[in-house]
Amino acid sequence: MVMMRITYTAVDVTRHSLIKYVICPMQVEKMANQSSNESAPKETCVNTDAANEGDKLTRRYDLVEEMKFLFVRVIRVRDFPTIHNLYVEIKLGNMKATTLFLENTSSWNQVFAFETEKIHSINIDILVKDKTMATNMSHEFIGHVKFCVGEVPKRVPPESSLAPQWYKLEDKTGKNLIRGDIMLSLWIGTQADEYFPHAWCSDATRINGNAIGFTRSKVYMSPTLWYLRVNVIQAHDLLLKFHPEKSDIFVQVDLGGLRLRTSFGKSEKRKAFWNEDLMFVAQEPFNETLILSIEQGTLVDHVSLGTLMLNLKDVQKRLNDAPADSLWYNLDRPGIIENAKEVKFASKLNARISLDGAYHVMDEAIEYSSDYRPSSRELWSSSIGVLELGILKGTNLMPMKRGGRTDAYCVAKYGPKWVRTRTIVDSLSPNWNEQYVWEVYEPFTVITIAVFDNNKILDTETRARGTRDTIMAKIRIRLSTLERGKVYTHSYPLIGLQPFGVKKMGEIHLAVRFSWPFVSSLNMCQFYSTPLFPVIHYLSPLSNSQFDNLRNQTVHIIARSLSRAEPALGREVVCFMLDMRSDMWSMRKGISNYNRIMSLISDFVAFMKWLEDIKHWKNPTATLLFHFLCILVVLFPEAIFPLISFYLFWIGLKRYVNRPKNPCHIDATLSGADTTNPEDLEEELDVFPTQIGGEQLRRRYDRLRVIGRNAQTAADHLATIGERLQSLCSWRDPRATTLFLLFCVVGLLVTIVVPSQVIIFIWIMFYLRHPRFRNSDPLVPHNFFTRMPSKQAFIL
Repeated sequence: MVMMRITYTAVDVTRHSLIKYVICPMQVEKMANQSSNESAPKETCVNTDAANEGDKLTRRYDLVEEMKFLFVRVIRVRDFPTIHNLYVEIKLGNMKATTLFLENTSSWNQVFAFETEKIHSINIDILVKDKTMATNMSHEFIGHVKFCVGEVPKRVPPESSLAPQWYKLEDKTGKNLIRGDIMLSLWIGTQADEYFPHAWCSDATRINGNAIGFTRSKVYMSPTLWYLRVNVIQAHDLLLKFHPEKSDIFVQVDLGGLRLRTSFGKSEKRKAFWNEDLMFVAQEPFNETLILSIEQGTLVDHVSLGTLMLNLKDVQKRLNDAPADSLWYNLDRPGIIENAKEVKFASKLNARISLDGAYHVMDEAIEYSSDYRPSSRELWSSSIGVLELGILKGTNLMPMKRGGRTDAYCVAKYGPKWVRTRTIVDSLSPNWNEQYVWEVYEPFTVITIAVFDNNKILDTETRARGTRDTIMAKIRIRLSTLERGKVYTHSYPLIGLQPFGVKKMGEIHLAVRFSWPFVSSLNMCQFYSTPLFPVIHYLSPLSNSQFDNLRNQTVHIIARSLSRAEPALGREVVCFMLDMRSDMWSMRKGISNYNRIMSLISDFVAFMKWLEDIKHWKNPTATLLFHFLCILVVLFPEAIFPLISFYLFWIGLKRYVNRPKNPCHIDATLSGADTTNPEDLEEELDVFPTQIGGEQLRRRYDRLRVIGRNAQTAADHLATIGERLQSLCSWRDPRATTLFLLFCVVGLLVTIVVPSQVIIFIWIMFYLRHPRFRNSDPLVPHNFFTRMPSKQAFIL
C-alpha cells in the first residue's frame, strides 16, 4: 500500500508539481561509495528541509524497456569431505556458466543472470564438480539439482530478496547423495533488481572469471577539487651559495608529482622579490604535502637555499575574494643532519597560500561543461531539477576486433558523476536498457555519452600490459534545449574520427528527460540573468595560461582517481570524455571554424548583393519601395527601433513552426571530417609534442601548431558569438527565445512611446558612466547572451 502511494505521488510530481522527493542521506552515501548501478531500486524518503530548497531526485524507471532475467544465486555448499576444488556449473539449454573455484573458503555467493528471451529449455540444471577430477570425465560430476524454469518465482522490487534454501544433491540416477547440500535461490526479475549490477550475465559466460568485473555496470564519482593558490612575495636573510649577480634566485613549488617555478626574482643582497602566483589543483581530503624551495642558480643547475613543507590540511581556506593572510614562514636548511650542530638558520619566506573554494574547477571546456558550481559545498545552491537518461541500445556497430566482434559499453558523464553500463559481449546490436539520474543545478550544461569497445576482458597477462579500450564515438546533449518533462527518444549517429578518415561507427538509442516542478519555471528563466560562473571568476579572473594549465592538472587528477576504482575507468576513457585535445591545432577544425564564420556573414554578403541590385535598378519595383523606405526613415527616425523589434519578433514567430524537435548531435559535415585528407588527420591525431624526427623540424612544427591553436581559438570564439546571436530566434533554447521575444515586445512598446533620441542619449550616458557607478558583476544582457547555445558542442 505504501509502494502504491509513492508511485502515484511520483507521477503527481511531474503533472502537478505538488510534492517533491529527494534521496535520503543514506542513499546519497550509498550512491557515492558503492558504485552501484543506477537502475537498481532505491529507497525514497521525504526530506522536509531539502524539499523546501527544491532538491529532488526521482526514481521512476520508465525510460527504458523492461528486460526479464532468470537470476541464479549460488551461495555455498556443506557436508563435503573436501571443498577446496569444487565449482558449480549452471546449464540452461545451450547456455552454460560456471562459478569460481573454491580455494580457502566454502562460499561463492555469485549471482548469474540469464535473459528469458534467450532461454529455450524448460529445465535448469545446477551441477557441482571437482576440478581435480576434470581429466577423468567419469569422476568430474559429483552431484546436481534440477529445477523447472516455469516454476521459478517472480520478484518485483522493492520486495525483499528471496531467501536462499538448502537443496539435497542428486547423483546421475536421481538418487539423493548421502552427503552434500547446496544453498541456492532462483527468481525471475528485471534489470531493476539490486543483484543485477553484480550478476554474471549470460552473454559474458565465456569471459574469464577474473575479468568479469570489467563487464559490470558501475557508478563513479570524481574527487572534489580545489584551486590552491601560492602567492610567493619575497624572501629575507638568505644564505646565498653564489654571488647574486652571477646567478638567479627563484622559488620551486612541488605538489604531488607536479612542479612549478616562479620567474627569476630581483635580489638585493640577501633579499629576493617575486610577488607571483602559482596555481595548483588539490584534491580533498587534502592529504598531500606542499613543498616550497628557494633555489639559486639556473633552471638546469641550481642548489636549494631553504625549504618549507606544509600540510594542505593546515592551509587557509578562502571562500570569497578577500586576499589570504600574508605570513612569514621559517625555512629549513636543506641537508640538515639530525642532532648535528648547525649555524643559526633564519631565512624566511613571505607568501600567501590559500585553498580557493569559491572557484569552479574546470575539467571540461566551457562550451560543453556539465557543472559550474564552486568547489566549496557551503556555496552550493539547491538543485533545480532532475535529468534522467535511458541508454537503450546500439545498432549496426562497427566490428572492432578480429572475427567481426565488438564488446561495447557506454560511459555517461554529468557533473562529478560518471556512469558505466555493462559490457555486452560479442554483439553489434547491444541492448543495455539501463537508466540513470542526476540532479541538475544549472540548465546551461551538457551531458556527454560515449561508446567504447572493451579490451580489458581479455586474458590477465594482456590486461597487465596496460591494454586500452578502443574509442568509438561520443555525443553531447545540452539541457537548456530540452523542454520540461518531455521524453526525447532518439537515435544518434556515432561519428568516429579514424586515421583513414571519418566513419560512422553505428547508432545509439537514448531516452532523455529533463524535468523540474512547474512552480520553478520562473526560477529557470531567472538563470538567464545570473552569471554563469561563480562571482569570484569575474572579481579575480584567471588568465588563459592558468586556465589551460589547471585544466590539464584537473584531468590528470580525475584520471588517476578513477583508475584506482574497481573496475578502473581507463585514462583513455577519461581524456576522451573530457576532450583533452579540444584546443590542439587541427587543419580540419580550422577549416570548420572558417566555414562557420563564412556561414554567418553569408547573410551580409547576400544583403550587399541585393543592395547592388537595387542600385542598378534590376528590379524597379523593389528599388522604388526601398527609396520609399529610406525617405520614411529620414522623415520618421523614431520608427527605426520599432521596426527592428517587430522584425526580430516576426522572425522568431516564423521559425517557431520549424523549431528543432530533437536534441542536436555530432555533425560530420559541420566538423569538416568528410572532406579532410589523411595527411591532415595524421597531423591532428599526432601527439604533442610531435614525434617527427629532426630537432629543428620538431621545434618549427610545434611552434606552428601553437600558432594554429591560437588562431583556431580566436576563430572559434568569433563563430560562437555569431551563432549565439542567431540562436536568439532559433528556438534552440525554448525558454531563452521566449524571454527574447518578450523583450522585443517590451522594446516595441518602449520605442513607440519614448523618442529614439532619448533612448540613444540614455544608452550613451549609461555606457560612459563613472566607474563608481559600475558593478563588478556582468550585466544582465551579458549573462543572458553567454547562455545562448552555439554549434561548438556539436563539432566532432
